Amino acid sequence: MANEFIEKLIRQTANRFGIDVKRHNPSATSAGRLSQMLATQKVGLVIDVGANIGQFARSLRQSGYANKIVSFEPLHAAHAALLRQSKLDQAWMIAPAMAIGDHDGEVTINISENSVSSSLLDMLDAHAKAAPTSAYVAVQKTPVARLDSVLGEYLQPGTVSFLKIDTQGYEDRVLAGATELLKHVRGLQLELSFVPLYEGQKLFDELVEKLRMLGFSIWAIWPGFADPSSGRMLQVDVTFFRTA
Repeated sequence: MANEFIEKLIRQTANRFGIDVKRHNPSATSAGRLSQMLATQKVGLVIDVGANIGQFARSLRQSGYANKIVSFEPLHAAHAALLRQSKLDQAWMIAPAMAIGDHDGEVTINISENSVSSSLLDMLDAHAKAAPTSAYVAVQKTPVARLDSVLGEYLQPGTVSFLKIDTQGYEDRVLAGATELLKHVRGLQLELSFVPLYEGQKLFDELVEKLRMLGFSIWAIWPGFADPSSGRMLQVDVTFFRTA
């Protein structure tokens, strides 16, 4: 009864400030639901492409996923943060700093003010207007590699894998460099756009159809980036699992 009274008091106090407080339920969050999917599919390795400072990996850990993760991130500052975040997690591996794409070599990445919007592609006005802090402020040279070239040391035979791609418009190039992996991966999660936000990016319909042709079906769509001035949804995260 004491706990119920305290919870009620907290809610009432928060409501006075226009805040709605609810009991935390990890299974009701997007990360919690994804972790449940990974467990159901017996995923033993999550391949985290476009890890930034580890937000996705940490959310999986907090929601119960305990198996292996390998993260890829090209930005120097974000990569250093990844190494710090993963220091005490023996099942979380950080690949050398590199971009992932459709070839092996070197590229120039545009660094955004907010870091998470950094991309190998030029940003379009629709993105910059919806999120002013996403504007580019610097560039960086970085190695680029295909997943098919670099995953050998992380992906053991028989491991059930799941590929997450959050590369700000570069998702189709990542897929193009993972043709062998896609024959075996159990599922994927991609950030997909409904409108062009980066020069030359592939949009939602085209990439969903590509994955459908490869035998994957949509299991979940998670709300993402919206235009605050109009409310229009611009990007979503889409989870796929193999059904064929």
